[in-house]
Amino acid sequence: MPFAFLPDLRLHYRDEGPKNAPALVLVHALGLDLTIWDQVCAMLPANLRVIRYDLRGHGQSDVPTGPYAMGAMVRDAERLLEHLNVKDVAFCGLSIGGLVAQGIAVKRLDLVRTLILSNTAARIGHESLWEKRIEDARTQGHEAMVQASLERWFPRQDLTQPHIQQIADILRRTSPEGYIASMEAIRGTDFYTPTSGLRLPTLGIGSVNDASTPPDLVRETTELVPGSEFTLIRRAGHLPCVDQPETYARILTDFLTATGHLK
Repeated sequence: MPFAFLPDLRLHYRDEGPKNAPALVLVHALGLDLTIWDQVCAMLPANLRVIRYDLRGHGQSDVPTGPYAMGAMVRDAERLLEHLNVKDVAFCGLSIGGLVAQGIAVKRLDLVRTLILSNTAARIGHESLWEKRIEDARTQGHEAMVQASLERWFPRQDLTQPHIQQIADILRRTSPEGYIASMEAIRGTDFYTPTSGLRLPTLGIGSVNDASTPPDLVRETTELVPGSEFTLIRRAGHLPCVDQPETYARILTDFLTATGHLK
């Protein structure tokens, strides 16, 4: 299990595929880890280098004392890419991962060639919403957070399905401190103005049944970037890479091919 030992943080990551191939970076949603991409990665082209990692406070990465700032989470991604000596990546972020994606594209356009914003927004929710969720996480306990997340992410689905229970298990393993600290980062993030200044090939991915970042919100953020594209996945909630991995992998592959990232 490879780790990047940064000066103040240890990041757990996976770097798969040919090292001289074009790279795709995948960043997971709040409370989860890099394994949410397992099925998608299995369906991506063999001539693609796929890099994914656990955000600070998540998975097997370190859990620094909170609160976290989005700038620090963007810096983590930047330092990981420098550690791996990789540039001109396609950067795909889901939910909080999509905030990281926007942040690194704004800060280090030399590292990012194309951008995929999945089930995310330039600003996710209002400050009062995150204040309530942070307070609930502190007072009601971790299991209540797990159940609330599943209900938001998988509406109209039987929550006992195996793929949903796998997500529940990841949520339960996530550090409560890291989870709360990351919510504080989301609470303070508004990328509307910086994202509207981006000029690079950009794809937005929304899901019909996403109660956390509804498709119109994802579309609105995507359209901040001139010339961007938007696609909608049906029969999926907030985690289409879990609900519809084959469709998700095809959308990524088609976009990377159309933009010339994949030959």
